[in-house]
Amino acid sequence: MPFDVVDGFPRVLLSEPGGSSAEVLLYGGQVASWKNERGEELLFRSTKPLAKSPNATRGGVSVSLSQFGTTGKVLQHGLVRQNLWSLDSSPLHLSSSGSQSSIDLIFQPIGKDLKTNPSSFELRLHVSLGPGRLTLIPSVKNTDNKSFSFIFGLCNDLSVSDISEVRIEGLETLDYLDCLLRQERFTDQADAITFDGEVHRVYLSTPPKIAIIDHGKKRTFVLRKEGLQDTVLWNPWDKVSKVLPDFGMEDYKIMMLVDSTTFEKPIVLKPHQEWKCCQEIVTVSSSYCSGQLDPQNVLYELS
Repeated sequence: MPFDVVDGFPRVLLSEPGGSSAEVLLYGGQVASWKNERGEELLFRSTKPLAKSPNATRGGVSVSLSQFGTTGKVLQHGLVRQNLWSLDSSPLHLSSSGSQSSIDLIFQPIGKDLKTNPSSFELRLHVSLGPGRLTLIPSVKNTDNKSFSFIFGLCNDLSVSDISEVRIEGLETLDYLDCLLRQERFTDQADAITFDGEVHRVYLSTPPKIAIIDHGKKRTFVLRKEGLQDTVLWNPWDKVSKVLPDFGMEDYKIMMLVDSTTFEKPIVLKPHQEWKCCQEIVTVSSSYCSGQLDPQNVLYELS
């Protein structure tokens, strides 16, 4: 499997016979790049990196795991994002020997990590690449002798032509928490979600399939998920973009953050118990709308 080192930090390069490719950073377990068979980048990455560090550039697909401390307060998810992961020598997912299209990573808190985090755990991540699709299967095992509570998420920064040309189907009529209004609860009444200003919403109990339709690029991302019941939408728009240190002033126009998460109902694992989920992003023609494709035909089956 091809390895590369950028600024002293390792990354794995994935490819598949159809011509698409992906780049996975061992630092943070982040999918930093996903390109289609024409070499077009499908994931957003900020044009304003902070410095030469492994996670200096906002974007890609990243893992979020926020634990609950002894006081009940949610701790930040920097632990899994700001540490080096390892290749998993005992992966849960069987893949062909020497496969160029998948990788298995593992992260385990050690030493100083355990002083600031209340529980020990194993976080595994299987990333696989196929024609027009990117699949991530994370699993979390509680290796502690006490229960472990956390919020999990996969944060997908998608590249779009122009945010004003984007609509999202599959979330209409659902309840959401508006994070711009102190998480006040509303019900979406629109036929589809479009954007003309800053948005930061947590949609609750969302379906297993969501369509992000980009009319400008004539492309649709179909996001399918299992075990991740909520969906976060975020775009900072122009005013917030100006004050974000790792975000270009015009970047809001070409990105849409869509998170698959367990926001409303955190996961609770007893000692030695394991939990896993799945997410698959598929690119299809922009003529797609959310009711036209049976998700069971393409949703990755969990064993």
